[in-house]
Amino acid sequence: MSERQRGPRERMVFSAAQLIRRDGVNATGMREVAAHAGAPRGSLQHYFPGGKEQLVGEAVAWAGRYAGRRIARFVEGLAEPTPSALFAAMAAQWTEEYDRDGFGAGCPVAAAAVDRAASDDVVRAAVAAAFTTWRTPLAEALAALGVPTGRSADLATLMISTLEGAILMARAERDVRPLTTVVRELGPLLDAAVTRPA
Repeated sequence: MSERQRGPRERMVFSAAQLIRRDGVNATGMREVAAHAGAPRGSLQHYFPGGKEQLVGEAVAWAGRYAGRRIARFVEGLAEPTPSALFAAMAAQWTEEYDRDGFGAGCPVAAAAVDRAASDDVVRAAVAAAFTTWRTPLAEALAALGVPTGRSADLATLMISTLEGAILMARAERDVRPLTTVVRELGPLLDAAVTRPA
């Protein structure tokens, strides 16, 4: 859905996710979200009567759905359908963004976990659900690529947690090297888990 096709509510959720991935939850204010979305400030209370907590929860849920949907697109674009190629595609979206735009933004789900998961049960639950929404299609894709079903969920967790850690390190170091390193080192382990042809 393009920016113009989104209604004001959807624009505010999208804007919240973009601001959270850049600034974190604590530094993202409701006024900034409304301004970024091009929406009247009064509409925040209308669409999000639960305030910032509700908006953050919905932005995190949006990010989880977005990441989950990307898995199928990554698989479709693979010249060689292997788990290592899938992981490389997942990391490449970040290396390409950082090469193009710099290291200003990370994952909104991780940002919400860092800022609020210990102190806000609603946000913590939204973060956990977002990771599940991402991990489930990834595990299914791994199973379709020949990884035993009993192991695919564990490897999906490993892939996501490794990617998230590499994103944090890349931002801190202002270098994509952590991303390229994890692709190189984790790839053989992922491919070794395949027990049948894709």
